[in-house]
Amino acid sequence: MVIITGASAGIGKASALALAGEGAHIVLTARRKERLDDLVHEIKKLGGDATVVAGDGREEATAKNTVEAALKITGKIDILVNNAGMGIYKNLVDTSLEDYDTMMDTNMRSGFLFTRYVAPEMIKQKGGTILMLSSMAGVYGFAGEAVYCATKFAQVGFAQALDKELRPHGIKVGAICPGGVKTEFAIGTGRTQEGVDKSGMLEAEDVAGAVLLACTQSAGSRIIEIQMRPMVEAL
Repeated sequence: MVIITGASAGIGKASALALAGEGAHIVLTARRKERLDDLVHEIKKLGGDATVVAGDGREEATAKNTVEAALKITGKIDILVNNAGMGIYKNLVDTSLEDYDTMMDTNMRSGFLFTRYVAPEMIKQKGGTILMLSSMAGVYGFAGEAVYCATKFAQVGFAQALDKELRPHGIKVGAICPGGVKTEFAIGTGRTQEGVDKSGMLEAEDVAGAVLLACTQSAGSRIIEIQMRPMVEAL
């Protein structure tokens, strides 16, 4: 059983399709129910199965409802992919408190909430995998992205601390840190559709491949962090 947050588009959608292709039952959660329903149809065409729990990942009730739905189906949760995220790219002096709260709540609060409700179940099971979809902006600081970087560094630190805390229970915790990805992410809040289309950025499927790798590693190993860049881009 897999839970994927922010599953309605981009990396979340691509990851759901990749994991469903391996036979996983997916619980999809995001705010846009119509998109999630469409994704369920795609997954079923692949011979997989999926369940929708629509809601705002920043709200505690969404995390509770999603975990409860997953447990009702199979009684366990094998994988949690904390993918919900957003970016607002601005210089610090142009960044409002509302911008800060929106990014921090979407990128970090949601990951905390879902992990907080999944971790006790994985501790009982003595196993599981938790992934944080962070960014290269969680590894390096970038001008014009100070607050966004802060939220992504927070995700990496959260994963590193939980690796130490949860590994004794057989739980693997890791961070996936891609560079720019060709999705609707940050369109209108720092990126343009034209700029994304013309870029050599990663495809969502590239990142989904890294997610799949982290979720299918051998029992005796764990992936702590994956850093990704497109071939056209230097570090």
